[in-house]
Amino acid sequence: MPAPIIRAHQLSKTVRTADHSLSILEDVSIEIQAGESLAIVGPSGAGKSTLLGLLAGLDTPTGGQIYLADYNITEMDEEGRARVRAELVGFVFQTFQLLESLTALENVALPMELQGEPEATDRAREFLGKVGLAERLSHYPKQLSGGEQQRVALARAFACQPKILFADEPTGNLDSITGGKVSDLLFELNQQSGTTLILVTHEQRLADRCDRQLVIDSGHLQN
Repeated sequence: MPAPIIRAHQLSKTVRTADHSLSILEDVSIEIQAGESLAIVGPSGAGKSTLLGLLAGLDTPTGGQIYLADYNITEMDEEGRARVRAELVGFVFQTFQLLESLTALENVALPMELQGEPEATDRAREFLGKVGLAERLSHYPKQLSGGEQQRVALARAFACQPKILFADEPTGNLDSITGGKVSDLLFELNQQSGTTLILVTHEQRLADRCDRQLVIDSGHLQN
C-alpha cells in the first residue's frame, strides 16, 4: 500500500487564556490515504475545526508531527506551509469567502492566476460549468444565492486541482435541498478527480457518505 497522503502523530493543541491553559486536542494520531473521503464528527467544541486547521497547515500544533505527502509541515515556518498549501491543498469554508468585488469567473480564476497558471480563465469557466453555473460567470457574489456562492467556492477549490480538499461545514449555511445538491457536487468532483476529501460536519447524512468517520470528543479521538 502506498504511503498515506496525510500522517499525524500524537497531535496536541493547547491555548493559554488569562488564568490557565486550555487543552483543545490531546494525543491525536491518524493516517489518511490518497483518494479517501473522511468525515471528522463530534459535538460542538470538541476540537474538530482545530484538527482540520492543523492538518491543513493553517495552524501549528503544540506538540506532535504532521506530514502532508512527504512534507513535515510542523518543521516549516508559515512561508513554507503556504507553499505546501499552494501545491497540495484546496479549501471550502462554511462562509464561502468569495471576494465581493470579483465576478464568479474572477473568483475562481484568481488563485490560479496567483500561481501563474496561463489557462486560469479557461479552467475557471470549465469548472463553473461543471457546477452548473455556466450562465452566471459575470455575476457578483451579492447577485448569487447561498447555494450558488457555495458552488462557486467548490469550483474555485477544484479548479486548482488540489490533491487534498479540506471542507469545514460546507453545507452549514444552506437549506436542506441546496445542501444536498452541494454535497452531491462535492462527492462527484471528489470521485472524478481522485482528490482526498476531509470534511468537518454536524450532518450525519453527509458524514455517512464518506469512506470513514473520525469521532472527536473533548479533544480526544474516539475511534
